[in-house]
Amino acid sequence: MTTTYVIDGARVHSLQDFWTALGEAVNGPGGYFGRGLDSLTDCLRGGFGTPDDGSYVFEWRGHAASRRALGHPETARYLEGILARCHHTNRGRVAEELAQARAGRGPTLFDILTGIFADQAPDLLRLL
Repeated sequence: MTTTYVIDGARVHSLQDFWTALGEAVNGPGGYFGRGLDSLTDCLRGGFGTPDDGSYVFEWRGHAASRRALGHPETARYLEGILARCHHTNRGRVAEELAQARAGRGPTLFDILTGIFADQAPDLLRLL
Protein backbone atom coordinates (compact mmCIF):
# COMPACT_ATOMS: atom_id res chain seq x y z
CA MET A 1 0.00 0.00 0.00
CA THR A 2 1.31 3.44 -0.94
CA THR A 3 1.17 6.31 1.53
CA THR A 4 0.24 9.67 0.01
CA TYR A 5 1.45 12.93 1.54
CA VAL A 6 -0.43 16.05 0.47
CA ILE A 7 1.33 19.39 0.12
CA ASP A 8 -1.25 22.18 0.20
CA GLY A 9 -0.03 24.60 -2.46
CA ALA A 10 -2.49 27.27 -1.30
CA ARG A 11 -0.42 27.60 1.88
CA VAL A 12 2.88 28.14 0.03
CA HIS A 13 3.66 31.84 -0.33
CA SER A 14 7.43 31.57 0.24
CA LEU A 15 10.17 28.98 0.52
CA GLN A 16 9.72 28.97 4.30
CA ASP A 17 6.02 28.20 3.81
CA PHE A 18 6.96 25.29 1.56
CA TRP A 19 9.18 23.77 4.26
CA THR A 20 6.36 24.12 6.78
CA ALA A 21 3.73 22.62 4.46
CA LEU A 22 6.02 19.74 3.53
CA GLY A 23 6.99 18.98 7.13
CA GLU A 24 3.37 19.01 8.25
CA ALA A 25 2.28 16.84 5.32
CA VAL A 26 4.67 14.11 6.44
CA ASN A 27 4.93 14.53 10.21
CA GLY A 28 1.87 16.54 11.30
CA PRO A 29 1.69 20.03 12.84
CA GLY A 30 5.13 21.46 13.47
CA GLY A 31 6.67 18.47 11.63
CA TYR A 32 10.08 18.51 10.00
CA PHE A 33 10.95 17.15 6.57
CA GLY A 34 13.92 19.23 5.56
CA ARG A 35 14.53 22.98 5.69
CA GLY A 36 17.06 23.23 2.90
CA LEU A 37 17.68 21.79 -0.54
CA ASP A 38 20.29 19.31 0.66
CA SER A 39 18.23 18.23 3.66
CA LEU A 40 15.21 17.68 1.40
CA THR A 41 17.29 15.28 -0.67
CA ASP A 42 18.34 13.45 2.51
CA CYS A 43 14.76 13.29 3.82
CA LEU A 44 13.42 11.93 0.54
CA ARG A 45 15.84 9.03 0.86
CA GLY A 46 13.92 7.85 3.93
CA GLY A 47 14.04 7.75 7.69
CA PHE A 48 12.35 11.07 8.44
CA GLY A 49 8.72 9.99 8.70
CA THR A 50 8.19 8.22 5.39
CA PRO A 51 7.81 4.42 5.12
CA ASP A 52 11.15 2.64 5.10
CA ASP A 53 10.17 0.57 2.07
CA GLY A 54 9.76 3.68 -0.10
CA SER A 55 6.06 3.08 -0.69
CA TYR A 56 5.01 6.72 -0.68
CA VAL A 57 4.23 9.60 -3.00
CA PHE A 58 3.64 13.32 -2.64
CA GLU A 59 0.69 15.14 -4.13
CA TRP A 60 1.31 18.87 -4.48
CA ARG A 61 -2.23 20.15 -4.73
CA GLY A 62 -2.72 23.69 -5.93
CA HIS A 63 0.82 23.64 -7.27
CA ALA A 64 0.12 26.48 -9.72
CA ALA A 65 -0.12 28.95 -6.85
CA SER A 66 3.11 27.56 -5.41
CA ARG A 67 4.79 27.82 -8.80
CA ARG A 68 4.03 31.56 -8.81
CA ALA A 69 5.06 32.04 -5.17
CA LEU A 70 8.33 30.18 -5.72
CA GLY A 71 9.10 32.02 -8.94
CA HIS A 72 11.97 34.32 -9.83
CA PRO A 73 11.39 36.98 -7.10
CA GLU A 74 11.46 34.35 -4.32
CA THR A 75 14.40 32.65 -6.01
CA ALA A 76 16.29 35.97 -6.02
CA ARG A 77 15.50 36.48 -2.33
CA TYR A 78 16.79 32.98 -1.57
CA LEU A 79 19.97 33.53 -3.61
CA GLU A 80 20.64 36.86 -1.86
CA GLY A 81 20.81 34.93 1.40
CA ILE A 82 23.08 32.31 -0.13
CA LEU A 83 25.38 34.96 -1.61
CA ALA A 84 25.74 36.64 1.79
CA ARG A 85 27.10 33.49 3.40
CA CYS A 86 28.61 31.30 0.68
CA HIS A 87 32.27 30.44 0.36
CA HIS A 88 34.24 32.99 -1.63
CA THR A 89 34.93 30.42 -4.35
CA ASN A 90 31.19 30.12 -5.02
CA ARG A 91 30.34 33.83 -5.04
CA GLY A 92 30.73 34.31 -8.79
CA ARG A 93 28.40 31.44 -9.64
CA VAL A 94 25.80 32.47 -7.06
CA ALA A 95 26.01 36.12 -8.17
CA GLU A 96 25.34 35.03 -11.77
CA GLU A 97 22.38 32.89 -10.69
CA LEU A 98 21.07 35.85 -8.69
CA ALA A 99 21.40 38.18 -11.69
CA GLN A 100 19.50 35.66 -13.82
CA ALA A 101 16.71 35.33 -11.24
CA ARG A 102 16.41 39.11 -10.91
CA ALA A 103 16.06 39.28 -14.69
CA GLY A 104 13.30 36.66 -14.63
CA ARG A 105 15.45 33.97 -16.22
CA GLY A 106 16.84 30.64 -15.18
CA PRO A 107 15.40 27.99 -12.90
CA THR A 108 13.08 29.02 -10.10
CA LEU A 109 12.86 27.53 -6.64
CA PHE A 110 9.78 25.65 -7.84
CA ASP A 111 11.86 24.14 -10.67
CA ILE A 112 14.66 23.25 -8.28
CA LEU A 113 12.35 21.66 -5.71
CA THR A 114 10.43 19.59 -8.26
CA GLY A 115 13.79 18.57 -9.76
CA ILE A 116 14.94 17.23 -6.40
CA PHE A 117 11.83 15.07 -6.17
CA ALA A 118 12.35 13.85 -9.75
CA ASP A 119 16.00 13.01 -9.04
CA GLN A 120 14.93 10.71 -6.20
CA ALA A 121 12.22 8.89 -8.18
CA PRO A 122 10.39 9.85 -11.37
CA ASP A 123 6.92 9.21 -9.91
CA LEU A 124 7.54 10.49 -6.39
CA LEU A 125 5.75 13.81 -6.94
CA ARG A 126 2.35 14.36 -8.49
CA LEU A 127 1.49 17.94 -9.40
CA LEU A 128 -2.25 18.46 -9.08
